[in-house]
Amino acid sequence: MENSSLEQTLLDGKLHRQLNSLIVAHLRDNNLTQAASAVASATMTPLNVEAPPNKLLELVAKGLAAEKDDALRGVPSSAIYDLGTLIPAAYGSIPAPRAASVDFSAIQDTKGLSKNFPKHETRHLSEHKNIARCARFSPDGRFVATGSADTSIKLFEISKIKQMLLSDTRDGPVRPVIRTFYDHIQPINDLDFHPQSTILISGAKDHTIKFFDFSKATAKRAFRVIQDTHNVRSVSFHPSGDFLLAGTDHQIAHLYDVNTFQCYLSANAPEIGISGAINQVRYSSTGGMYVTASKDGALRLWDGVTSNCVRSIVGAHGTAEATSVTFTKDQRFVLSCGKDSSVKLWEVGSGRLVKQYLGATHAQLRCQAVFNDTEEFVLSIDEQSNEIVIWDALTAEKVAKWPSNHNGTPRWIEHSPIEAAFISCGTDRSVRFWKETL
Repeated sequence: MENSSLEQTLLDGKLHRQLNSLIVAHLRDNNLTQAASAVASATMTPLNVEAPPNKLLELVAKGLAAEKDDALRGVPSSAIYDLGTLIPAAYGSIPAPRAASVDFSAIQDTKGLSKNFPKHETRHLSEHKNIARCARFSPDGRFVATGSADTSIKLFEISKIKQMLLSDTRDGPVRPVIRTFYDHIQPINDLDFHPQSTILISGAKDHTIKFFDFSKATAKRAFRVIQDTHNVRSVSFHPSGDFLLAGTDHQIAHLYDVNTFQCYLSANAPEIGISGAINQVRYSSTGGMYVTASKDGALRLWDGVTSNCVRSIVGAHGTAEATSVTFTKDQRFVLSCGKDSSVKLWEVGSGRLVKQYLGATHAQLRCQAVFNDTEEFVLSIDEQSNEIVIWDALTAEKVAKWPSNHNGTPRWIEHSPIEAAFISCGTDRSVRFWKETL
């Protein structure tokens, strides 16, 4: 038994040396001398190692072809990661939506057309050691992360949460938190998931954006860090995963190349006053545009390629802060929330106000307004009554008000992109999961 274990160790070592040699040769032969030297030094591989031209590319191409062939034949892939908690191999693949998105421009007379919002059950999931400040679902809806004033990030697996909701769990308590990250030194403001890779980013008051690889069970700290010059209030990945936007205390969003960390600023930005710090920035579904919600009450739409400001909606929420903003799936409208206690829907092409969702008070916290996954409903928070408020998105009629079940007003609400479920984060430090009752 010991001999076979030793033999396997030797084989693994030989395989790693071969791989390191191919990587060094590939980088060197493609004139990436600095990178080749760094890898050679880190792996103790000779920089002048010999390898057939393009051998690494050839092996990768063959491996991908074999993997595709196995998939077509229905052969299950072996586990990609040897983890205490496995990350699904198909991370990033987006399930088909439950229903088509609402066309807000199609129907003018909406009287009597309001839909009923389905009943939901809710469960306390976990507690941070301080205020739970933000949450974000992964694009495929399999994970949700929360960030706190205690500087920690918790990653939950949705399948484990659903298992936790079942009352007849026979194998003892289910723990839905699969990762906890500690690497910031000040409160976390926002989170986002890479669209294809198992990478989570966080923006914080410590002026940093940190990258966490959640495929590694033992990783507690970031493997990459962007040092910004300002408090990072909001982060958003481009749909390609190659760029990210940071909304900060600076008036213009900072665009970063994920591979080089090069920072770009718009060369064609409107005149924005000193009160124009960005509360939220979000890309559209294709990355063709992005939108910012600012402390000066304005919404600004930007070209996703040139970074030129294409439209400013000044005073979108009067003189009150615009606290959140998000595109509809068809990119024709944006939904905003402000400290004037209003939620509004705007037409991107004209800047015209299309709908107002009224009847919830939010004037103190950085309140969010979000669509449900089918965009048939809008959800937000009433600070005075400590309730979650739901409107029919098309008619703008309030259709439900539910106690938040938090001890104090929720700070953040985030809906799943693929199903009838959402997360609420509270000043009481707690995280709650809400799911439609079937």
